[in-house]
Amino acid sequence: MNDTASDEEERITLTHGTGGQATRDLVSETLTAGFEDAGDALVGLADFDDGAVLPVGDKKLVVTTDTHVVQPPFFPGGDIGRLAVSGTVNDLAVMGATEVRGLTSGVVVEANYPREKLERIADSMAEACREADAPVVSGDTKVMGNGELDGITINTAGVGVAEHVTPDSDLSPQDVIIVTDTIGEHGIALLAEREGIDFEADLESDVQPVNDLLAAVLEVGGEAVTAMKDPTRTGLAGALNEMARKSEVGIEVTDERVPVTGDVTGAGELLGLDPYQIANEGVAILGVEPTAAEPVLAALRDHPKGENAAAIGKAIDDHHGRVVLDTGIGNRYMREPSKEAVPRIC
Repeated sequence: MNDTASDEEERITLTHGTGGQATRDLVSETLTAGFEDAGDALVGLADFDDGAVLPVGDKKLVVTTDTHVVQPPFFPGGDIGRLAVSGTVNDLAVMGATEVRGLTSGVVVEANYPREKLERIADSMAEACREADAPVVSGDTKVMGNGELDGITINTAGVGVAEHVTPDSDLSPQDVIIVTDTIGEHGIALLAEREGIDFEADLESDVQPVNDLLAAVLEVGGEAVTAMKDPTRTGLAGALNEMARKSEVGIEVTDERVPVTGDVTGAGELLGLDPYQIANEGVAILGVEPTAAEPVLAALRDHPKGENAAAIGKAIDDHHGRVVLDTGIGNRYMREPSKEAVPRIC
């Protein structure tokens, strides 16, 4: 092994921020290696889910936290403020906590950052909080020296209560896999804005809180909704692979059933990007028992945020830990991205 390779192994790279295997290794081997999981946690640190679930009396308390770094911080359809609130609300919601009891907001801003931009971000956060009915109850602000930070970073944490917990590891064979909206729009819109690419299409990020949408799902599906996942950094492919691996099932997906707009497909082809591996910020993946799939789909499509919902496949007792994509002319594995196609997107 040469000195350069050895040096790279000792340093953190952008690949460690993809949300994929490199991230999981970094977290498990370094960042959480010395922590003990809460003994009574229903879903804990070791589960690597979208949040933790702690019993408090007869309640199930869901807690999550997320740090948001986005370049550029303003993009078609949203900004880092809307992203921070939506991302944390959605992490709670996919764990079953669709009613948010409170959020915290930690803002770290670079000296000389324009006040007008900070006001825009604060207004955007407030608007997203109203949309999600999610109050900010505590916060913190720090200012770093000029050049010590790339503009602004926001950390948000959230707390909610779940009647029925929906971890990403509870799929069973024959569970129907449903996606709540078209995929890939956030990553493509952000990339186009950052690189100044005009695709001659109306591309906007899908960033939005979906707790109201998932509340409608749980009201209809109840405990027949077995698992949910927020397909952010590693896109649909990464989220499905994680669900399959944790649930110890395979997942079979039919390519033509996955909702993708022509604009996203075209932009992806032009850039050499797979829409399945592109980030989303207003989409959820559901695992639903077969008997409840149709009522859940109907509830989704009756909601403005779920009009494009589709059943895209099912969990299977084969190819454990893998996602099999039926392309119409054959099958292949849908792989999670090994590196992030669009850096700094959440």
